[in-house]
Amino acid sequence: MPNWSQILDELRDEDLKRTTNQTSSFDIVRRKHLKALSDFSGRNVICYYSGWLSKPYTFGMDIQDEDRNAFMMAVHNLDRKKGLDIILHTPGGEIAAAESIVHYLRKMFGNDVRAIVPQIAMSAGTMIACSCKSIVMAKHSNLGPIDPQIAGIPAAAVKEEFEEAIRQINADSSRLAAWQFILGKYTPTYLAKCENAVNWSKEFVKRELVANMLSLDEDAENISDKIVEHLTDFSSNKSHSRHIHFDECEKMGLVIERLEKKPKFQDLVLTVHHCFMHSLSNSPSIKIIENQNGAAVIKQSKA
Repeated sequence: MPNWSQILDELRDEDLKRTTNQTSSFDIVRRKHLKALSDFSGRNVICYYSGWLSKPYTFGMDIQDEDRNAFMMAVHNLDRKKGLDIILHTPGGEIAAAESIVHYLRKMFGNDVRAIVPQIAMSAGTMIACSCKSIVMAKHSNLGPIDPQIAGIPAAAVKEEFEEAIRQINADSSRLAAWQFILGKYTPTYLAKCENAVNWSKEFVKRELVANMLSLDEDAENISDKIVEHLTDFSSNKSHSRHIHFDECEKMGLVIERLEKKPKFQDLVLTVHHCFMHSLSNSPSIKIIENQNGAAVIKQSKA
């Protein structure tokens, strides 16, 4: 497997061959290895990569509704009988956008969609992964909690804080004065908005787990409840940015394929991952959605 530095050497070699009007070396090398992965697996591959690790605080890196257009482009002309492997590397984003993308891919490929997480798929990225028939993870791979954030504030934490305030005030009315300052920051509809977001997240992921990953399991309802509870439990997870490793994912009931059990496949997946990470780290690109045929939408920062 070409490692990080070997891919960089390959990119430099490709640069030496280029003339001014040719495709960038990043695109050439990345697409070569992405095609090799698809040829080996016999499956379609769409990569969804965000550059948030190398370009933090840049607008437009999250999962958004505009991504659906990129997925439509990537799916066009693919042989849908081959199924789909979607490689995810994302900090997450909008629940509505994730739900729409999942709905579209389900219509295109049925239940034959597998998620591959070479490094990190957080929040709404975890939601998309949970909609697939299985999730391929390595020892260094992570999913994340799916508790929704509203304006950067955990909706579940707001709900817990409000419930704690009611409990303390009911037990001792003198505590009302202490809580007034905190409760006063909430607008009349804010709490309801938080409750709706939490319920939406839970219902969406449970529905997708039962419809695909757990569809053949007689205990799908109970297992999906356990998974959703684990992924949305703000008190246990402590932070929305918590990294959940493959063994914990298996323990909660997710269907996990170990990447290390298929060495050749592992080499190809991680090589593709290195290619995308170099592309995002060393160019103005902040997001790449691309299939094995080189059809891509590459978003660049407007700054």
